[in-house]
Amino acid sequence: MTDIVVPTLGESVTEATVGRWLKATGDAVKKDDVLVELETDKVSVEVSASEDGVLSDISVPEGETVGIGALLGRINGAGAAAAKPASAAKPAAAAPASPAKPAPAPVAVPAGGVTDVKVPVMGESVAEGTIASFSKKVGEKVKKDETIAEIETDKVALEVPSPADGVIIELLVEPGASVAPGAVIARIGASMAAPVKAAAEAAPAKTVSAPAAPGASGTGERPVAPSVRRIAAEANVDPSGIAGSGRDGRATKADALAYVNQPKVPSMPDTQARPPRETGPREERVRMTRLRQTIARRLKEAQDTAAMLTTFNDVDMSAIMDLRKKHQDAFVARHGIKLGFMGFFVKAVTSALKEVPAVNAEIDGQDVIYKNYYDIGVAVGTEKGLVVPVVRGTDEMSLADIEKAIAGLGKKARDGQLTIGDLQGGTFTISNGGIYGSLMSTPILNPPQSGVLGMHRIEDRPIVRNGQIVIKPMMYLALSYDHRIVDGKEAVTFLVRVKDALEDPERMLLEV
Repeated sequence: MTDIVVPTLGESVTEATVGRWLKATGDAVKKDDVLVELETDKVSVEVSASEDGVLSDISVPEGETVGIGALLGRINGAGAAAAKPASAAKPAAAAPASPAKPAPAPVAVPAGGVTDVKVPVMGESVAEGTIASFSKKVGEKVKKDETIAEIETDKVALEVPSPADGVIIELLVEPGASVAPGAVIARIGASMAAPVKAAAEAAPAKTVSAPAAPGASGTGERPVAPSVRRIAAEANVDPSGIAGSGRDGRATKADALAYVNQPKVPSMPDTQARPPRETGPREERVRMTRLRQTIARRLKEAQDTAAMLTTFNDVDMSAIMDLRKKHQDAFVARHGIKLGFMGFFVKAVTSALKEVPAVNAEIDGQDVIYKNYYDIGVAVGTEKGLVVPVVRGTDEMSLADIEKAIAGLGKKARDGQLTIGDLQGGTFTISNGGIYGSLMSTPILNPPQSGVLGMHRIEDRPIVRNGQIVIKPMMYLALSYDHRIVDGKEAVTFLVRVKDALEDPERMLLEV
């Protein structure tokens, strides 16, 4: 019997929703067949069969929320049916004369040496972490470098790999316990020898208990992650009052930030949770996907936490349109991809960010983190909602490289194949509402970024050039920015630099 469990879903992702079972109970499955689709707040994940067999049990129905490592179902291996007749074939005469109490299952002991699994160094200034989960159980075999446990710190989640091949013989701490770098959390036996008494009959083994996290006591209170304690301490609030959305109801860093940054207004009766209202005869109730719920939460969070402001300008697109028309065929022949508008905008934004670094920075507590790299997120609309895959290192890319990267990410987004890595770590975002016909808008920040540029549709408008009224293809640009870190002068300067680069693209590409 093989368990089907929720796999690790990526950094900061602690739960998922069961979207759709592709197999039913009793169906025969092959190894690597997709059994179920899980929806997270970022991407969809497929869970495949690890062996041939029959899907004997579905433990979680569609629509339910599950945590990392949760049991989804079970596969009855192909050889399971054959095992029973073999044991039943023993002659009755071989049975003992008097019934004996069934012996407990034997537990194997290590024949070789024992290797300690220690908490690795978790990064500069990180003194402790919280055991989020163990991916292996006592008695399971492990390979060297295979993940044994996941630890949450106040900055990142990291995996603890096995230092050697062997078998897990002891887990020394419980999920939710705080551990420091160098602490032993498990032990691995090099190989297995003869079985000994079961754990229930054996002498109790000594275990090393990690110090309990503040707030985690014998009363059953939820353990508090270091990042939550730090944020709560800085805001002078009680961490136990923070509602948790993580595994087992634990509060995450995002929960803590949302709690301390929420408007401090008296609670009103109508703000309390209310039961769903009755739907009318011409209404339909559809539960939001996890992606849509996350979009809603993050956009509202951006409005609540940032001092958001938008400044506008317009740009004459004549030069870029002429350049595309003149060199489109040669560009396609050379690079195998069409020359679009987004590549020019990414180039222009990258150049402007170098001149106005505050727009490429982020606020972390009372500090500003300036980023000397340029990873530009490009907003893409999909059937499930808006996603922002990231083009990385745009300052080191040619125009053709940028166009290829954007096309590749767009295809992955439409096909539902984006990974967690495709969506994380952007320093600035470009959103093109013009493809849907938008004339002007105020884009919302993508936290923790401090700026987002909105593109809009191109339309012919009369403008004045050298005292003459002429018709030009014009586009409105909108820069939304966090006024806490970006001053008005810097925002206007940034937008003017983008406008200048787009109206004279040859000079931008020559970097003069």
